[in-house]
Amino acid sequence: MSAPVSIAGRRLDVAYAAPARDGAPVLVFLHEGLGSLGLWKDVPDELARATGCGTLVYSRYGNGFSDVLAAARGVSYMHDEAHILPELLDAFDIRDAVLIGQSDGASIALIYAGENGDRLRGVVAEAPHVFVEDLSVRSIAAAKASYESTDLRERLARHHADADRTFYGWNDIWLHPAFREWNIEDAVAQVRAPLLLIQGQDDEYGSPAQLEAIRARATRAPVDSLLLAGCGHAPHRDRRTIVLAAIAGFVRAL
Repeated sequence: MSAPVSIAGRRLDVAYAAPARDGAPVLVFLHEGLGSLGLWKDVPDELARATGCGTLVYSRYGNGFSDVLAAARGVSYMHDEAHILPELLDAFDIRDAVLIGQSDGASIALIYAGENGDRLRGVVAEAPHVFVEDLSVRSIAAAKASYESTDLRERLARHHADADRTFYGWNDIWLHPAFREWNIEDAVAQVRAPLLLIQGQDDEYGSPAQLEAIRARATRAPVDSLLLAGCGHAPHRDRRTIVLAAIAGFVRAL
């Protein structure tokens, strides 16, 4: 089922499918900073078939074909997104979830897991950020140059109602000097749900130091991690077979 849903006063583009197996959780997909519902492509369906779980996939405010961003984002925007998740889960009566997030979505999932232990069976954090690295800032600055000089704007426009607002809403806050102090390691320290961390060794937006920080702080949670050679910022695309198998195995073990 795909339909717009009003959450926190904003219309979000959402696709939901109930679990095929009794007692199975719902996999909730949280996209990257320039992602959307549609950019997950067939990943949710494949994981649903492999696990019998339900799926909830959505475009966050300002992305995809959800409501267009009306104002600049603040440093707390990922916390803000984590705080609306309970209302979104309530809208579909989801009481048992596994969060699957990439990049910004992985950070949002970790924030939620640190603040809300209820109805959460586990978290898959793909290319997560828990602090800001120089590498991230350099790559995000390079993305701005590409957006303004290549066909990146046209390519993003296929997936977002307003590509400019989506792009700059993400790019501007990451490049803002105040954002250099952003850090969610304290939230990670409160996580109790099992974690699967996935990172590409060639990730242009984050180094393995992100996974090391999570492992060091998540002392209350069981943590598995997967560091992949020949893999960039989107492991589920770059190393699809091994990543989807790892996620499905993690979910079945829960």
